[in-house]
Amino acid sequence: MIRSGHDAAAILEAARRIQAGELVGFPTETVYGLGADASSDRAVAGIFAAKGRPADHPLIVHVASASQVPDYASSVPPFAARLMQAFWPGPLTLILPRKGGVAGAAAGGQDSIGLRCPAHPVAQALLKACATGVAAPSANRFGRVSPTTAQHVRQEFGDTLLVLDGGPCAVGIESTIVDCTRGRPVLLRPGVLTRAQLQAACGEPVLGKDEFAALAQAGSAAPTPRASGTLQAHYAPDAKVRLMDAGALQTALDLLGADATHIAVYARAIVRIKSSQVLYRRMPDDATATAQQLFAVLRDFDAQGVKLIWIETPPDTPEWEGVRDRLARAAAA
Repeated sequence: MIRSGHDAAAILEAARRIQAGELVGFPTETVYGLGADASSDRAVAGIFAAKGRPADHPLIVHVASASQVPDYASSVPPFAARLMQAFWPGPLTLILPRKGGVAGAAAGGQDSIGLRCPAHPVAQALLKACATGVAAPSANRFGRVSPTTAQHVRQEFGDTLLVLDGGPCAVGIESTIVDCTRGRPVLLRPGVLTRAQLQAACGEPVLGKDEFAALAQAGSAAPTPRASGTLQAHYAPDAKVRLMDAGALQTALDLLGADATHIAVYARAIVRIKSSQVLYRRMPDDATATAQQLFAVLRDFDAQGVKLIWIETPPDTPEWEGVRDRLARAAAA
């Protein structure tokens, strides 16, 4: 069932369910989450079962403020503390050393844990009412397109799940993830926060995954921990996604001509389409606007029964990194 996240009674009911070991759908500024009490391995197991998610693929634990970090993390490097100060509450997840005996299931059995303090007012209200960390991946079946509205969550899990409706998500793609367990910050998953923003806030270079992998292969760094949403194939609609530049996209449409069917196009370029059976949606020129609508667009194309989604590859610039990451993973499925 969907209830308004701005209804105090709904928040209290959602908190009661979390404390009782049940699952609840709730909004964040990034995407909607499927939440359970992070301190209960049994409750967290319910998330993995509902999503069909491997139990060793870690979840992110959401907290109401940085004051809860010591409940889950054994230590916080100075650069991580600076990132918290700059971007919490907000769309940033930090991987920190896990406190022994705490949230083992949520961490996927690792000795590290992902923590985030969301900015969405409904998420904040829920977390404060729960008085505990809430483990929450995106509220969708594993590997599929993340939900950015309460209705998307209901489509995934039906009416038995309580979903707090906080409106469409303002960011639209999942949080930036920075690993803080290796003595230096490593960007594991890009989001709307650019590497330049992260570096300015933490006061030191932020390595990319490839840079860090090179250090690991050279024997000077430990392997990177597993993190939520970093599998090669992820965020995929039912339709097959193909990325191409504007020229290749137009050539493909021209070759099919009036015979093109069951195809959707999402592009910044204005393309010529000869078939009335091709759906076209213009991608915004702005990366932030594209991120906000991306998953909703993919879900809408699926709902209209297309078999192929042709997407113009986003620009190779820092502000587009999060969108490029999600689309590359969707195309790899």
